[in-house]
Amino acid sequence: MAIIIDGKKISAQIKDEVREGTAALAAQGITLTLAVVQVGEDPASTVYVRNKQKACEYTGIVSVKIAMPEETTQEELLSRIKELNADPGVNGILVQLPLPKGLNADEVIRAISPLKDVDGFHPQSVGALSIGLPGFKSCTPAGIIELIRRTGIETEGKECVIVGRSNIVGKPMAMMMIRENATVTVAHSRTADLPGVCRRADILITAVGKAKMFGRDYVKPGAAVIDCGMNRDENGKLCGDVDYEDVFPVASAITPVPGGVGPMTVAMLMKNCLESARIQGLVR
Repeated sequence: MAIIIDGKKISAQIKDEVREGTAALAAQGITLTLAVVQVGEDPASTVYVRNKQKACEYTGIVSVKIAMPEETTQEELLSRIKELNADPGVNGILVQLPLPKGLNADEVIRAISPLKDVDGFHPQSVGALSIGLPGFKSCTPAGIIELIRRTGIETEGKECVIVGRSNIVGKPMAMMMIRENATVTVAHSRTADLPGVCRRADILITAVGKAKMFGRDYVKPGAAVIDCGMNRDENGKLCGDVDYEDVFPVASAITPVPGGVGPMTVAMLMKNCLESARIQGLVR
């Protein structure tokens, strides 16, 4: 029977650690500020921004929401980011994605200073990760690493299969697992015999966005299964990429959806905000 990997519990631990860190900085007269830019009023984005603001409030990080109208131009958004880059009172900049149609997200990500890129999406942050230099790490894969470590799942010498090759999860996840001394395979929609490839994994990480795609025929008995999916099933119920009920009896450990990977993303954003003090030379 599988161990249920409790993302809510572990994310709470991390936020408590960040809270202690920000309190220590406050004792030195240092306050951290996160600027969150939201363009338009997408309901899902509004919920995500609110969750980030709540996490900031709990951890002692000042959160500044910058709401820009739906009709904001690329030039206006880039100009606002430039101002935030130059503002010494802002330690982290986050532009909530997705952006309204007509705005170029890649250009926006590149415009954020790598010193304030708390999402870990800037090419410089990704490059630092790939060659093992310090820098901000993409929050979702960094959160998965914490789930694995704090659950006691062994990575060294183990075979890890990551299904999905996005810039936000799949690719940085592969680099982080290599740093954990795992042997990594990145699979995707063009992979031949995907079930067979997945069954090789001691650690299976899914990030494809297809509800309940991965049943027990994809899972080696005793494997740890990390589900990054956030989907709706045929009844409109929140579910992951993994058919949880089918896989649970054969896995050694598994993340539920909700309550697994999801809470870790915001927790790691808070950790990146704390890390900004070191990256920006405010502390050593």
